[in-house]
Amino acid sequence: MAGAIIENMSTKKLVIVGVILLLFQAFSFMVGGLIAPSPTTAVHYLATKCVDTVKTHHKGSKWFMPWGPDQCSKIRDFDEAMAKRIEANNIVFAVHIPLPNREMSPWFQFMLVILQFDIAFKMQNQIEDGSLATMDVGLAYRDSTLNEWTEMAHSTEHRKLSCNFTATKTYENEGRYYECDLLPFMEVGSVAHKYYLLNIRLPVNERKKVNIGIGEIKDIRLVSIHQNGGFTKVWFAMKTFLTPSVLIIMIWYWRRITQMTRPPVLLEKIIFALGISMTFINIPVEWFSVGFNWTWMLLFGDIRQGIFYAMLLSFWIIFCGEHLMDQTERNHFSVYWKQVGPIVFGSFCLFIFDMCERGVQLKNPFYSIWASDVGTELAMAFIIVAGICACLYFLFLCFMVFQVFRNISGKRSSLPAMTKARRLHYEGLIFRFKFLMLVTLACAAMTVIFFIISQVNEGHWHWGGYTVQVNSAFFTGIYGMWNLYVFALMFLYAPSHKHYGDEQSSADQAGNSGEDIQLTTTITHVDGPTEIYKMTGKEAQE
Repeated sequence: MAGAIIENMSTKKLVIVGVILLLFQAFSFMVGGLIAPSPTTAVHYLATKCVDTVKTHHKGSKWFMPWGPDQCSKIRDFDEAMAKRIEANNIVFAVHIPLPNREMSPWFQFMLVILQFDIAFKMQNQIEDGSLATMDVGLAYRDSTLNEWTEMAHSTEHRKLSCNFTATKTYENEGRYYECDLLPFMEVGSVAHKYYLLNIRLPVNERKKVNIGIGEIKDIRLVSIHQNGGFTKVWFAMKTFLTPSVLIIMIWYWRRITQMTRPPVLLEKIIFALGISMTFINIPVEWFSVGFNWTWMLLFGDIRQGIFYAMLLSFWIIFCGEHLMDQTERNHFSVYWKQVGPIVFGSFCLFIFDMCERGVQLKNPFYSIWASDVGTELAMAFIIVAGICACLYFLFLCFMVFQVFRNISGKRSSLPAMTKARRLHYEGLIFRFKFLMLVTLACAAMTVIFFIISQVNEGHWHWGGYTVQVNSAFFTGIYGMWNLYVFALMFLYAPSHKHYGDEQSSADQAGNSGEDIQLTTTITHVDGPTEIYKMTGKEAQE
């Protein structure tokens, strides 16, 4: 792919393009840091203990509200329940989402709920090893406080308790609480309704050993996490702006290639495919999720990201392979099956894992693959296989980069003795490869650095009179950066209008150093015939 724009662009123009891209990059970070709020909000809830009668329990049609005009009959704690002779099967833990005098919104995009048990230590009722908490859970919704609740999901779920009692297990320490891990409870892929209601029962059956040996549960705490509406609007606006930008440069890039009198080479095809995958991520179909109850949007988003990352990793491999200067077998996708194979297989494993988790959640939002031992082993198997594929890919990529740099160092000493056409070709390959490696390393380093910063800081910085939302800046900045990366690839590596060979003198064609290196390269022209040069140390034939 000799004759790319990056090879023929003057240093001044290249610097101007770089400055413009850096300005857009800085702008994408500032949009998230200064304009958008924090990406997500976490709201804590303490479940209210409602009392159900045997009659309504068997009907199974009544929903228990923790507050409001139709609130349930409540108890403060289980001591009161024992005093009133209320059985554990008649106690319902009720949680209304959101808090009083607030409403949920489709702009929140998703709702993730985490559960934690408050379990008190009792010498006669300790938590057994490997104990399971069995919950009869129901989810309902409504869009007006005057409407009746409509059931959205109902399931019997099991969660393995992982609790640790830090004090000595003696009678003096009875009443102190275990330290229990957070448990995945529910995930809903859209927030299409204003009000949600959770009813949780802990049925006890001594004969079947249901909820036996789980300790003395005092309370149930929930944490609801949803995307902020303000961040969603900024995110949608970025997608709406970037979609036509990448689409236009992609059409321009492919039109420039189709004007050639030769078919596209492999490197041009993979860059175009990378542009398609980036456009696929950018298309703001999320706008429709505001008006429609599309619970599959989270799964769809994961699939789009997976396709892009698989294409990006494949591009790096093929780009390195096409720049192995002495490699005769090039321009064929089949040459790279050993390197691309782990990418495809690893992506497939992650896709199966995602389908086992979020695919099932489309029908049952309470499902979690980590809730059972078999599911945990299966999930870990998929993740381990994907990790092995990632390691193999990294080794292949490092080996190919090493090969290219070794060839570069070997060719540098012989560049002055080469013919002009060959020297220009090698110089172009070296410049193209080093430029992309530098930009790629910079993008990868920025991604890792900002990810670490977003994990270790408190979420925002105070800078003068401004508050910088670091997590939002990470999302918008990294998203904008990879769009600019793909945009720059299609612009700088598109075929150039400039011609080659016209300036080559007859002395250059006479041969020089006598090195016997077979080389095939494509010289691209927009308005002229394609010239394939087969060069050896003694001749260059057109």
